[in-house]
Amino acid sequence: MTMTLLKYALPLALGGALIAAPVAAQQTVKLPDTLAWTAYDVGSGGYNQAVAIGNALKNKANVNLRVLPGKNDVSRNLPLREDKVHFSANGVGGSYLAQEGLDDFGAKEWGPQRLRMLLLNNSDQLLTITTAKDANIKTMADLKGKRVAWVVGAPSLNQNITALLAFANLTWNDVQKVEFGGFGAAMTGMINNQVDAAFASSISGPLYQLASSARGIQYPTMDHKDKAGWERVKKIAPFFVPFMGTEGAAMSKDNPVEAATYPYPILIAYEKQNADLVYNMTKAMFAYYDDYKAAAPGNVGWELKRQVFDWVVPFHEGAIRYYKEINVWKPEYQAHNDKLIKRQDTLAQAWTAAGRGAPSDEAAFAKHWQTARLAGLKAAGFDAGGGE
Repeated sequence: MTMTLLKYALPLALGGALIAAPVAAQQTVKLPDTLAWTAYDVGSGGYNQAVAIGNALKNKANVNLRVLPGKNDVSRNLPLREDKVHFSANGVGGSYLAQEGLDDFGAKEWGPQRLRMLLLNNSDQLLTITTAKDANIKTMADLKGKRVAWVVGAPSLNQNITALLAFANLTWNDVQKVEFGGFGAAMTGMINNQVDAAFASSISGPLYQLASSARGIQYPTMDHKDKAGWERVKKIAPFFVPFMGTEGAAMSKDNPVEAATYPYPILIAYEKQNADLVYNMTKAMFAYYDDYKAAAPGNVGWELKRQVFDWVVPFHEGAIRYYKEINVWKPEYQAHNDKLIKRQDTLAQAWTAAGRGAPSDEAAFAKHWQTARLAGLKAAGFDAGGGE
């Protein structure tokens, strides 16, 4: 699966389905008068997209969408788990890492979560390592010996860099780790020549500032044909996909960049969410797509032809019902989905086993759980999925 597929192969594969889809999608959407989502913090791309979608729902279906901003993955998932909201427009942390019981979701009060997707946003941005142009880092291999930002308290962010370094067979031991207290500080550090590289979205504001600064901007390329390199990336962070970025600082359709990305946001629910509600929410996202696609940056990523049906989190049965209805759900997608659900079952069993005789200390418990997690996955024939 690649994001190149999204731009070329998938539209062809869906050719016949896309003709019928708008007709099916415009059938009656049955939603409650009020819906609630969590999303990223106010001002973020995900929040702005959710507000735009809410406006379309209000105008087309007289449905009020309340968007609750959350500063981190836990604050976005907690209302979802407690049935305070119906859905969450979340990121990789709140979807994949939550499913896996990794990072913050490895704590006693969480563990692996039975999450399901409705659809993903695959826009034209990159989510990758970005560098200052004057550091002369043209490929991932050129990062060797360079200064790379490590954001304290952001394990998923740092793991993303770990994965992308692996593309060139590099580790943190091969670069100069420069610690920062936050993403913004890391970006400022790059502009101020304190660091040469950091992880970011190509459409984030600081990257436009870097591009216009004296240092300039450059994205290290990642050859999409390098199968061994991509296997190393996916072993650490299986949610990454190859992509030709065309939206963001110093890139365009005429000046694309061959690198990596992953979906953001990802519209998720818990397995327990009502299938009819999920079905209608999924239908609404496509039925009213034309009404919100231009209302916020990145909204084009919600389009039907950009959907990937074999990612790393399973789809909800209600969403699958809709995709079957419009003839885009294939047997191989169902087989992949079934495998992902089996993985969640395996993780749940490992969590239960880990709870028996677990240490009371939080740090010791986290280590204990990760050992049990890896053992459970291995016994069931699954890979670690970034948990090593």
